[in-house]
Amino acid sequence: MSWLKRIERQLEPFAIPHLALVLVAGQTAVLVAVSILQRFAPGDFLFAPVLALHGEWWRLLTFIFRPPLLPPAPDANLVWAAFGLYMIYLFGSALENYWGKLRFNLFLLCGYVLTVGVAFITPGAVATNIFISGSLFLAFAWLNPDFEILIFFILPVKIKWVALLTWIGCALMFFTGGLAIKLSIAASVGNFLIFFSRDILQRARAGSRRMQNQAARFAQQGDTPGARNRCCICGKTSESDPLEDFRYCSKCDGDYCYCSEHLRNHTHIHAATPPA
Repeated sequence: MSWLKRIERQLEPFAIPHLALVLVAGQTAVLVAVSILQRFAPGDFLFAPVLALHGEWWRLLTFIFRPPLLPPAPDANLVWAAFGLYMIYLFGSALENYWGKLRFNLFLLCGYVLTVGVAFITPGAVATNIFISGSLFLAFAWLNPDFEILIFFILPVKIKWVALLTWIGCALMFFTGGLAIKLSIAASVGNFLIFFSRDILQRARAGSRRMQNQAARFAQQGDTPGARNRCCICGKTSESDPLEDFRYCSKCDGDYCYCSEHLRNHTHIHAATPPA
C-alpha cells in the first residue's frame, strides 16, 4: 500500500541499525558483569511491574538486556548462555537482512510492548524476555524452514522440526503454567501473528487450492494417487481391479500399459500414433 510505504519512509531514519548486535552486546555485558565480575545479582535485571510502579522504572529497559540463559550461579552454564546469545544474533541479523532495519525494529518493539503490557495484568509476577527471543527463532524458522542446525553440534536437523517442538512446548506451558506465563506466551504468539498472519492465510489458501486441483485431476482420470498401473485403452487401474494382470507391450514405441483384455487386442503405437 502506498500509505504504508510513506509511513515506512518517514520512520526509516529513526530505525536502529544492527539492532540484533546491539541487543546481544548489551546481554553479553550483563552476562560478564553478573557471572564473571559479580558486580550485580541476576535479580537486578528482572522486570516486576510492582517494582516499576514503586520507582524502579529502569527495570522496564534493563530486563531486555538480561540474557535468557543467565546462569543462576557465577560459574554455571556459561557455555549455554554464550550459545544462546549467538543464536539470538544469528536469527536477529538474518531477519534484519531479510526485512530491513525498520521492520525488524518494529518486530522487536511490538514484542516488547506486548510483553510489558500484559505484565501489568499480573503486577506481582516477574516478566521475562525469553519469549521475545523465542519469537525471533520462530520468525526465522517460518521464513527458512529448511535451514539446518546442529543439535549438540553433531546432529543436523532442519529448523522447521525444532520450531514444531517449540510450538508444542509453548502450548504445554500455556495450558499448565500460571497466568503470568500464559500472558507472556500470548504476547509472543500475538507478535508472531501480527507479522505472519497474512502469510499463513495465503499458504493455507494455496494448499487448499492445490488439494482441490489434485482431487479434480484424479477424479477426471478415474484413478487414485496410489495406482501403479493403468490401462491406456479402458482406464482400468491396479487399484480399481487389483486382480487384473497389467502388462507393457514390447512392440509399442513407449511405455504403454494394457490390461489382459487389451494386451493382445490393440493397435501397436509407433511414433506419434495414438492408442486405439
